[in-house]
Amino acid sequence: MTKLFEKRFSELESQVISIEATKQRRHSEYSGSYDHVDDNLILNWQVKVKNLLSNLCGEDSQHFTAFIESGKATSFSSNYTILQQMKAVFMAAKEDFEGGYLNSVRNLVQAEVFDNELDQAKELLSSGYAAAAAVIAGVVLETTLRNMCRDNGIPLGKLDKMNADLTKQGVYNSLTQKRITALAGVRNSAAHGKTEEFSKGDVNSMINEIERFVASTLA
Repeated sequence: MTKLFEKRFSELESQVISIEATKQRRHSEYSGSYDHVDDNLILNWQVKVKNLLSNLCGEDSQHFTAFIESGKATSFSSNYTILQQMKAVFMAAKEDFEGGYLNSVRNLVQAEVFDNELDQAKELLSSGYAAAAAVIAGVVLETTLRNMCRDNGIPLGKLDKMNADLTKQGVYNSLTQKRITALAGVRNSAAHGKTEEFSKGDVNSMINEIERFVASTLA
């Protein structure tokens, strides 16, 4: 459980409670009496929750899709009723997050994506396309660092900057930092067509090391 996401869940729970407190009773000749809150307050909260769930568990997740569905208006439903539906999904996501389930699901999905990309890199390497293989493996490495920065509240940036910031915050040690720098160097040489600066063996070692690094971060 990361402190950043934990803090955001707490903030958004407090915000929705504050929105509920502004509830007013209104009357319509068509639907009778109903509870109403400010539409802009709901929209503000809704956007923030969507962003949180998207970053935390992905837009294909059950939590994200359920939240989107819960926010859709139905016949004669008040915006307060819709807010309650969205809150129910949000609280379910918060409970699963606190239980450690959301990160597990996201990690499983991410691991499958990375496995596919690294398998592609291996296939390219075996077919003689070492530079392309290095570039693809490098994308996996950089994406992994970006995810680690998000999980630890570190601003995103270029690979070298994220690598340094993750080391500074103690996410991994300086030896890992140096090795990541070396792996990124192979990726950069490949991306710029400097094939004389690395060998097929270097790319093979690069793919294997990235595979181990990804596995350790998603464990």
